Amino acid sequence: MTTSTEARTDRRFFGHPLALANLFGVEMWERFSYYGMLGILPIYLYYSVANGGLAMPEATATSIVGAYGGLVYLSTIAGAWIADRLLGAERTLFYSGVLIMIGHLALAVLPGFAGVGVGLVCVALGSGGLKGNATSVVGTLYDEKDERRDGGFSLFYMGINLGGFIGPLLTGLAQSNVGFHLGFGLAAIGMALGLTQYAIGRRHLPDSARTVPNPLPASGRLPMTGVAVLIVVVIVAAVLTGLVTAANLSDVVVWVVAIAAVVYFAVILTSRKITSLERKRVLSFIPMFIASAAFWSLYQQQFTVVEVYSDKRLDRNLFGWEMPVSWVQSINPVFIILLAPVFALLWTKLARRQPSTPIKFALGTAIMGVAFLLFLPMEGGGPNSAPLLGLIGILLVFTIAELMLSPVGLSLSTKLAPEAFQTQMVALFFLSVSLGTALSGSLAEYYSTDNEGPYFGILGGVAIVIGVLLAVFSPFVRKLMSGVR
Repeated sequence: MTTSTEARTDRRFFGHPLALANLFGVEMWERFSYYGMLGILPIYLYYSVANGGLAMPEATATSIVGAYGGLVYLSTIAGAWIADRLLGAERTLFYSGVLIMIGHLALAVLPGFAGVGVGLVCVALGSGGLKGNATSVVGTLYDEKDERRDGGFSLFYMGINLGGFIGPLLTGLAQSNVGFHLGFGLAAIGMALGLTQYAIGRRHLPDSARTVPNPLPASGRLPMTGVAVLIVVVIVAAVLTGLVTAANLSDVVVWVVAIAAVVYFAVILTSRKITSLERKRVLSFIPMFIASAAFWSLYQQQFTVVEVYSDKRLDRNLFGWEMPVSWVQSINPVFIILLAPVFALLWTKLARRQPSTPIKFALGTAIMGVAFLLFLPMEGGGPNSAPLLGLIGILLVFTIAELMLSPVGLSLSTKLAPEAFQTQMVALFFLSVSLGTALSGSLAEYYSTDNEGPYFGILGGVAIVIGVLLAVFSPFVRKLMSGVR
């Protein structure tokens, strides 16, 4: 066991606590499995049966992918609640990893729609439980005012993208040379390796990662079980009656996440367990939540619109060999791996002189809008005519925008969190990701090769406007943050 004080003064991992290395590793393998699977999932859904797919319409396939991604981040609510009320962040993280591995095995072994249904549900629930709690445990390694904090989260984020780089390469090769199910099987193996590595290094985590901040009394367990059963019954009924279908799934998830976010903010803000100072800090998070959702609604189109674009419009011919579609998903992680240490060093060197968090959010959202506008010079070409270098340049801009917002948002959610809602505040940040990801599936329904100009132009312009508005109101937001940068 490691005490919290020992972890916070430890500098054995590139100037950071050794426990960060273990969390870096488990998140790397989890992202290997997640992005490896996601790199081949859309084409598995809409490729013809003769090519090993399920022959869905493209719009339905992108709706499922967007909804699935949204549900991954929506399930961080359940994972956060279990951590804060029942198991603690560290144990919830481990059990969630087991559920992820089961989901990937289902995709690899079960045929057709059965594998998709069971596999995606298990991976979505497990990923939600792992992501929020891994971030929360990283937060326990640093004091609130530790200047290493943003740098540590940037290193953690580099681990995420190392897995995101390798995963699509290997699963894409397996899918191209053997078939989709071998690709899904490799994702399961990756998660098993991550669980093994994590189990070996658990002892280095601080005691605070194992505490249950707000234990649920025994009298509350039966009512909560009833609520969980009711939710499952409602979902099953909605599917069986046709209220929720594959085609409208992303739209449904958008509404569910939006309502959940409003309710979650209301629950935290009206709780008697938070102080007036904590309440101001939660209020300051609202405009950044909106900017984050806008950012992710564009960024996550890497797995919807950009995936279809890569399949239909991109010239993937490399010296007579056609690159697998999923390999495009490894471009962004390469840039993250290269640039994350640069950003980590930059924030550490600037220390108190670095831009405030609201300005970082504003820059990230606006730069993401610029990235969409960069698609415009390539519009109007024929099938498989868009230059690969052009898309690589656009994904570089995606990466710069991401590093301005995503790891900073993870860090911010732990700094603004009230004492009684530590992990659940991280879940709120992931709810903004969930909302944006589900929107990426809904927006993708309006994309076609015939309307590329209006599609990329309008969405890019809206993101830029949102970024500018947040920058204008940043002084007011900083005042509400009450000393947190």
